[in-house]
Amino acid sequence: MAKGHWLDPLARSLLQATGQLPAAPRPDHGTRSPEQPMAVRSPEPDSEPDAERIERDLLELKLRQEPGRRLESAAEVRHAAALGWRLDVNRATAADWRRLPGLTAVHVDLLLRLQRGGVQLSGPEDLQRLLEVPTDLVASWQPLLLFRWYGDGAPADPQLRPVDLNRAGASELRQRLPQLDQQRCQRLLRERQRSPFQNLADLQERLQLPPAVVEELIGRVRFGSGPAGPELPRSA
Repeated sequence: MAKGHWLDPLARSLLQATGQLPAAPRPDHGTRSPEQPMAVRSPEPDSEPDAERIERDLLELKLRQEPGRRLESAAEVRHAAALGWRLDVNRATAADWRRLPGLTAVHVDLLLRLQRGGVQLSGPEDLQRLLEVPTDLVASWQPLLLFRWYGDGAPADPQLRPVDLNRAGASELRQRLPQLDQQRCQRLLRERQRSPFQNLADLQERLQLPPAVVEELIGRVRFGSGPAGPELPRSA
C-alpha cells in the first residue's frame, strides 16, 4: 500500500497500530514550524489504556463491515456498549440475542417463546434464573442489557427456594404458588404425568397461563427430571 491518505482516520490509525502502515510522526512540542497548525482538541482521559482504545476501534470497524457479527468475549461486549450498542431485553429479536457470547440456541428459543407469550423480565436476576446460567456470564452481558418494562409495574423479586414443578406434591403447589389456583394445579398435575415440563415457556403453552402469572413464577419454580408427586384429588 503506497499511501494511506485516502483512508478515513479510523481505518488509517488502526492500520498504523497493527503495523500495516508506518506510524505517524509524533509532534514536537518544543518547536513547531509555521506550516504545522496546532490542532485544538479536547484532552483525552489518561485512564483508558491504548490497547483498550485500539480493541474498541477495531471492533467498531468490524461491526461496520458486519453489523450482525456475534460478540466473542466479555471485552467485546464492553467495547460494544462503549460504542452505544444496547439490547432491549423485552423486545430483542433472535438476531439480537445471538450476538451475546455464551448464549445457546436453546436459550434463544426459550426467550423468544416467552416473549411471544407476553412475558417480561425485570432485571439481570430474572434472566439468570430463567436461563440457569452462571451469574458471571450474565454479568458479562450486563453492559449491553436494557430492561425496559412495557405496561404495568414489574413483579417483585422473590427470595423463596424454587418449587420443582415436576416433583412437588399438590399441597406444596397450593401453599407455595398461590398464582396457580386449584383448576390450574389439577391441569399441571395431569400434564406432567404425560411428560415433565421442560421450562417456563413449555409450562405457559401447555397450561395456557397469562403472562402476568408466568412473570410471577420466574425464580420461584424449577423443572427437575425426577418422579412427579401425587395428583390432586378431583373435586366432587
